[in-house]
Amino acid sequence: MDILGPFPIAKGQCKFLLVAVDYFTKWVEAEPLANITAANVQKFLWKNIITRFGIPYALVTDNGLQFTDQKHNRFIQDLGIKHWFTLVEHPQSNGQAEAANKVILTELKKRLGDVKGAWAEELTEVLWAYRCTPQSTTKETPFRLTYGIDAMIPVEVGEPSFRQQHLDENNNEASLRAEIDMVDEIRTKAQIMVEACKQRMARRFNSTLAKREFHEGDLVWLVQGSARRNPREGKLAANWDGQFRIRHNLQNDAYKLEELSGNVIPRTWNSTHLKTYFS
Repeated sequence: MDILGPFPIAKGQCKFLLVAVDYFTKWVEAEPLANITAANVQKFLWKNIITRFGIPYALVTDNGLQFTDQKHNRFIQDLGIKHWFTLVEHPQSNGQAEAANKVILTELKKRLGDVKGAWAEELTEVLWAYRCTPQSTTKETPFRLTYGIDAMIPVEVGEPSFRQQHLDENNNEASLRAEIDMVDEIRTKAQIMVEACKQRMARRFNSTLAKREFHEGDLVWLVQGSARRNPREGKLAANWDGQFRIRHNLQNDAYKLEELSGNVIPRTWNSTHLKTYFS
């Protein structure tokens, strides 16, 4: 789950977009909002996800205040939902949502032209197109992986498709049953495609990556992201802050830090945001 915006103010004073993506099917839910609050996030989660698709196993978000809110977290904990936070200032760790955000933004720009305030009205068609387009990782449409059958799309009305021309109302129920029976096989095949894609991407990424590894007790600098810099210092703000100590190596380039006094630094940090502190 992620937040896009601010956009130009649309109908209902909406200027933000709350986006949720299912990890496996790539099904996208999104809703325009005037304000991003924990209450709105909770309402979206209940209305758009839980009451339509059931209780998810886990929720992955960034460290925004609307996601770290205690009341919101009690709500999802009471439902047995695990809440995983992405690494601080490392949006790649929520790549699923980032990829969906990129597609939504690109398609909105194509449709809007000069009327930027109409983005909320165009959103429905953008989501519909996304849900009915085969994804590069699964080779299937999110609609089919979710419901077991491909949707009838508007283009099939003007240009009749094979299935529309050969529709037999007497055998329609049996055909639907056959489609539903194939769902498990389709999802298994999609899962294999996803895993193969992950391995290819990992090999490509690791082949160009300069490995940076730290051990518990090492002293490090921590990069000063734009969100943590002192705004009064402007361009003169330091790029790195330190010194800190590695408290835990969580594997896969993720670390927990602490101050030299022993106070634990909140959240998890990626090795790309750290460098060795030489005393």
